[in-house]
Amino acid sequence: MRLYNTAGGQVERFRPRPGKPVSIYVCGITPYDTTHLGHAFTYHTFDVLARHMRTVHRWRVRMCQNVTDIDDDILRKSAEDAAGPDWRALGDAWTSRFRTDLGRLGLHPPDFFPGATAHISPILDAVQGLLDRGLAYERNGSVYFRVAADPEFAAMLGWSYDRLLAVANERGNHPDDPAKDDPLDFVLWQRGTPGEPAWISPWGEGRPGWHIECSTLASVLLGSPVDIHGGGADLLFPHHACEIAQAEPLSGAKPWVRVWMHVAMVGHEGEKMSKSLGNLILVRDLLARHEPDTVRLYLLGHHYRTSWSWDESAFEDTVALTRVLHAALRRTSESRRELPYGSYGPRFTERLDDDLDTPGARSVLLEIADDILEAPAGSDVRGAQDVLRALGRDVLGLWLRPWAELEAEGRDGLPWPAPSQGAPDTVVAGAVGSG
Repeated sequence: MRLYNTAGGQVERFRPRPGKPVSIYVCGITPYDTTHLGHAFTYHTFDVLARHMRTVHRWRVRMCQNVTDIDDDILRKSAEDAAGPDWRALGDAWTSRFRTDLGRLGLHPPDFFPGATAHISPILDAVQGLLDRGLAYERNGSVYFRVAADPEFAAMLGWSYDRLLAVANERGNHPDDPAKDDPLDFVLWQRGTPGEPAWISPWGEGRPGWHIECSTLASVLLGSPVDIHGGGADLLFPHHACEIAQAEPLSGAKPWVRVWMHVAMVGHEGEKMSKSLGNLILVRDLLARHEPDTVRLYLLGHHYRTSWSWDESAFEDTVALTRVLHAALRRTSESRRELPYGSYGPRFTERLDDDLDTPGARSVLLEIADDILEAPAGSDVRGAQDVLRALGRDVLGLWLRPWAELEAEGRDGLPWPAPSQGAPDTVVAGAVGSG
């Protein structure tokens, strides 16, 4: 199998480490709003990757996808309505919707689905480890990573300091923080604010920074090095660059991640689809009107490294493709002449082995369906139908049945567990949501 490694800037052959499962870490959601098509595209990509590795290559896979369950955006959203839910209830509600949406799309739940607040203790250990190595400093109850102490900081981007700072500022950095030695330094532990949730630490009450959450969860739950680490392309900097800066000195693994995979942005109305812009195509709205297979087929029609925009016309075309797949599996067989099907599997595998070419794999799947429907009368199409089910359902995650039939059987999607959370008594008494 060959995958594009962002760190090397090229497609590389991927091999599992001998005797080890393939470890995959995917940066998850911050649950303060609903699931849009950009989310679905990212998590569908890694679902197909894991399915292909497990089903076709027979590799063991361990996947971790986190939930950033404490964050400035969550606190801001929960504070907008004094009569509304507290930060924990807000996060739980939106996470539940996310789990339902992805379950209906047929995405397998990850092996680990942790909330950051379930792992405060190892996060504190990681922050202390960076302090002990002289890579961080404490100031007024907050702890910062000292970027100047890492000569290879963000090296895989090849950007100037000025460009790094400009992009960081666009993505949540606070360059005017007077406690920082350098505007580009980033927070590892944030001093608590009265009325906000906080945890006890050696530096006072506070909460973890965003970057240290992911690098700690990946290292603790998957070990080091991590085989594949990914998320949306907008996470490359600062988030993933900061993860590397933290994790490599703590783990001793260099590189800490063998392959970095970044999923291209999905656009709408000329902009990146995002909560902040409000230009969202919501998965829940699509599923209210269309088959889950249609949404999934639409996603499969885009390569994960190519940016694309929502196209109503192209989506409607995919409705017809869904009907073709479902009809192909309903066709009955006769035993006089078997439809040849031996070439489908190898060509399908070749496409996914080539940097997860889902549009190519989708084309092979639709070719099988067309061949089944166009086979002469009297044909035995059962073998081809078995291949269609194996590739479409087991690898690409399609239901291959109308949703109404599944609902009639009591199915409501694949079950996603609730994320692991910290015990209530880890929260400082009196903080919002401490009970």
